Amino acid sequence: MEHVVYRDIVTQALREDIGNGDLTTKSIFGNESGEAFITAKEQGILAGMFIAEEVFAQVDRTLEFKALRNDGDLIDIGDKIAHIKGKISAILTAERVALNFLQRMSGIATATKNATELISHTHAGITDTRKTTPGLRILEKYAVRIGGGLNHRFNLSDMVLIKDNHIKGAGTLTEAVLRVRRNTGFTTKIEVETASIEQVKEALDCGVDIIMLDNMSAADMEAAVKLIAKRTLIEASGGITYDRLLEVANTGVDIISLGYLTSSVTCLDMSLTLS
Repeated sequence: MEHVVYRDIVTQALREDIGNGDLTTKSIFGNESGEAFITAKEQGILAGMFIAEEVFAQVDRTLEFKALRNDGDLIDIGDKIAHIKGKISAILTAERVALNFLQRMSGIATATKNATELISHTHAGITDTRKTTPGLRILEKYAVRIGGGLNHRFNLSDMVLIKDNHIKGAGTLTEAVLRVRRNTGFTTKIEVETASIEQVKEALDCGVDIIMLDNMSAADMEAAVKLIAKRTLIEASGGITYDRLLEVANTGVDIISLGYLTSSVTCLDMSLTLS
């Protein structure tokens, strides 16, 4: 990831956290030097080391940051992840923002890894959604890739995805597809959200590229997979939890989109301690 892409995200996060200055740290420390370690308190997949390094660099360019583990590594309780050396005041001022990024991104990578491993014996792939933290989408989707997942569209301009409200507004699924084809180029891929076998048949008749099976039961998904018979890619979506994941993958769908990877993920616990 290019530096310019995440630099401003870090700048904004530090501005939010520091405000007019770290009152506590400035009141206690001057130019004293020290060193600290970031340590894992849970097992999981590490993600976001370059973001943590950027946080410390923006607070104080003289700080020495050394990554002891790499993104994608499996880390365990007690593993030292990074070593930071320099002014104690700068280390402590940067601490919370660096940990916030590391913990959230690692939590996403870990949840994604758990999901991909659970269905690794099937041909289904795991993808994310646009249910991301505003302003952090690029980092959260990066974390999904670190965990072995795929990225769905990054924003609304990436592809056409006709959802239920588009269909309601246009009148029918077919009419929505026709309008898209009139107003976009022939290279544009079209995905349509379907909620019933009848809508699946209609989407097939329209010749769309991807059919999303939204909030369907496993039985209906199996019926849809048989009906589609590999004529399009099939995405399963809508309230699919980890507990339902294997059941959905076994229906034969190609892609499973999981909103919880980024919308309700549990952060991976870590701490920074002066040594």
